[in-house]
Amino acid sequence: MSDAPPSLPEIPVIALEASDTAELAHRASDRVAALAGTAARLYPRWLLGFGDRRSRRWLLRQDNPYLPEIDRIARSTGAPGVHLLNLSYEWACTTGAAGDRGNAGIRMLRVLDWPMPGLGRNLVVARHPSPLGDWFNVTWPGFTGVLTGMAPGRFAAAFNQPPLRKRTPFLATDWIADRIGVWRSSALPPAHLLRRAFETCRSFDEAKRMLAETPICLPAFFVLAGTGPEEAAVIERLETRACLHESPAAVSNHWLGIELGGMPRGGHSELRRELMVGWLERRRRAFDWLEPPILNGDTRVAVEANAATGELRVVGFESEGQATRPLRIAA
Repeated sequence: MSDAPPSLPEIPVIALEASDTAELAHRASDRVAALAGTAARLYPRWLLGFGDRRSRRWLLRQDNPYLPEIDRIARSTGAPGVHLLNLSYEWACTTGAAGDRGNAGIRMLRVLDWPMPGLGRNLVVARHPSPLGDWFNVTWPGFTGVLTGMAPGRFAAAFNQPPLRKRTPFLATDWIADRIGVWRSSALPPAHLLRRAFETCRSFDEAKRMLAETPICLPAFFVLAGTGPEEAAVIERLETRACLHESPAAVSNHWLGIELGGMPRGGHSELRRELMVGWLERRRRAFDWLEPPILNGDTRVAVEANAATGELRVVGFESEGQATRPLRIAA
């Protein structure tokens, strides 16, 4: 990746007084408004309102621990779609973790692909306080879960989307069947489980156990990178079952160890993973692994994280290319 032109904006790092994403939404209200405006242009207002009501009803029935935060964000912004978008997971990703050549610990490399405009330029890094030590959340104001994060001295982790399960001849009916299963579930969404891991797990082993054993409402791929030389894992998850792959570990959006069909998210899933495995062995410079199709027109976020050294690098993208200056945090 070439050096960013000076005109590109910086990614803000926002230190929270409490581990509360409602505070983040309040302090970055301009970014919440920008993302809400994009959602309003993409989806009819009545659909966002209907989705909000259904989503909130499910979160309430589930006794979701983060519903009060979502409620406060919805009230403070007045934007439709806050509850719905907090449960929306329709992206592709490529993520890998292995020993960091020339440095201590494990390096996690990660891209998130989501065609929604504005995600790259409105990206933030929230610094959450915790009794276990501060941790960083690469996120968007208004979102309560965690998709990519790093806790210095403990672990870094990310959440990838598995394929949509094939149940019928039609994609739309498969999607509806999946959502019916979610509606009947009382388990946490994967992004909320990952947040709980950052808030409560003291080590790689504790996080791996939580991410592998806690029931979730939808399948997920978790990538976990610790501080020890062998502490890297891909955790393939069904709602109540897991398959683990140890270091070096990489995953995109197709199943590796679970025999389950479905359409991978995004394009070139197998090639993206193959290229990521190769880069885990030979990476030398920051973001030198960002090559097509790992980097593509839907890429919105790229991250490098090493919990042992406390280094976090983040850059945002839009469909036209790089949208922010690279951010480097050395905790």
